[in-house]
Amino acid sequence: MSLSASEIGVGLPALSRLTTTVPKEYVHRASLAEVFLSGCTAQDGGLRFSLTGQWPRAHTFFNSADGSSHDPLQAAETFRQAGMFVTHAEHGVPLGHHFVLWSLSCHTDLNRLRIASRPTDFELDVACPDSAPHGRTSTRRMGIGFVLRRDGLTVAHGEGRYSIVSPPVYARLRANRAGRQGTSAGPGVEADPMPPAAVGRTSPADVVLTATDAPDRWLLTPDLDHPILFDHGGDHLPGMVLMEGARQAACARLAPRGLIPASTCTSFNRYAELDSPCWIDITGVTARHDGTVTVDVTGVQDGETVFTSTVSGPVVRG
Repeated sequence: MSLSASEIGVGLPALSRLTTTVPKEYVHRASLAEVFLSGCTAQDGGLRFSLTGQWPRAHTFFNSADGSSHDPLQAAETFRQAGMFVTHAEHGVPLGHHFVLWSLSCHTDLNRLRIASRPTDFELDVACPDSAPHGRTSTRRMGIGFVLRRDGLTVAHGEGRYSIVSPPVYARLRANRAGRQGTSAGPGVEADPMPPAAVGRTSPADVVLTATDAPDRWLLTPDLDHPILFDHGGDHLPGMVLMEGARQAACARLAPRGLIPASTCTSFNRYAELDSPCWIDITGVTARHDGTVTVDVTGVQDGETVFTSTVSGPVVRG
């Protein structure tokens, strides 16, 4: 005797809705493990959104040196993902469109980044003050605001501005540019990358800077096969790589002490190309009586400013 599907289900408890990540394609990630968002609810006619997400207790890249706290730049990466997700999933911009990041700020409360006994669940409020770019669009620039909360308390807040570029327009903009080549950006260098401890990292694989003969100047040399920084292919250096370069330069400037990037403000002026050296320069250092330091960083390529970044936070022992 065989049983129907309905008969099999009789007497069994109803399954609750299971939690999963949002589609990785919507946040431009190749690995599901690197997707930090899990859901979204629209409010105010598509101008505000309430997102949910989770950070793992241990991450191979976004971690503090002692493993006790989440990396503040993990909040910045979460902001980046949220902007892309809302634009694709809620505003209907098709997959395949490109995002050009113009600015991103992230200000964190370090005490609320402490890792607990369970993964960190968070809520993320996203505000889109500019009119939403519904559906297909050739090119459109818009702003977005973020507030990330944990157990109802604000952990991080920030703002971003980016452009949405259709595939045909992007192809024209990027004609004749190099794709992924070799294992590091720019021409080969004979010097070894900086020691991890000198740039605020624990693993040699995560170092993105090589020392030069000039004081307060480094060459940006990330591993193009890094599983986090280069999770998906591209024809230029991602904004998060440039922000990581700024953080590492700030730490290198203060070595043997280090700097926790509690607050970062970065402006992106042009694409950072893969086939030309990108120099990371310290342009200013301001120390305060409360033990925090602000470091101004500039990225220069082919004689032009690629990005500027201000990194602020407490100084710690190396």
